[in-house]
Amino acid sequence: MDCRVNPGNDAVDGSAATVGTMSGEIFFAAAGMGRKVRGQALVAKDGFSARYDLDRLRGVFSRPDHKLAGESYVGCVLVLDAAKGGVATAWMLHEMTARGVMPAALVLNAVNPIMVQGAAFADFTMISGFDRDITQAIANGAMVEVDPTGERPFIRVI
Repeated sequence: MDCRVNPGNDAVDGSAATVGTMSGEIFFAAAGMGRKVRGQALVAKDGFSARYDLDRLRGVFSRPDHKLAGESYVGCVLVLDAAKGGVATAWMLHEMTARGVMPAALVLNAVNPIMVQGAAFADFTMISGFDRDITQAIANGAMVEVDPTGERPFIRVI
């Protein structure tokens, strides 16, 4: 795993993520797809665009004003605010998967149909739609499990 964050740090945007950081805490999502995965959470109150936010060859956030600029996303469970972007996202997620330069999962407060299509095309794990701001509920660096396979998809701090 190439997820370069330090467990227990505050959220990358500088705000403390203290709610739900206890081991075993579960947050249920409205929808999900993909496989059950575990990994280290990379958390920021910022959006996600495979086209504009990422250097897909190096596996890092590259947009200078993104809160995760310079951070590697490879192998991480990305916990972000909302999906951004258009139709290019679908093939970009697929390309990232084919190259092995992919996060373990994407956990979002809100998604759009294009991101759902892209995740399905890439056979990628993604969950979204929480009853609270998930970027404030999960601590940056926490080890988490994402399980979209059940009746109620969830992310759990482990």
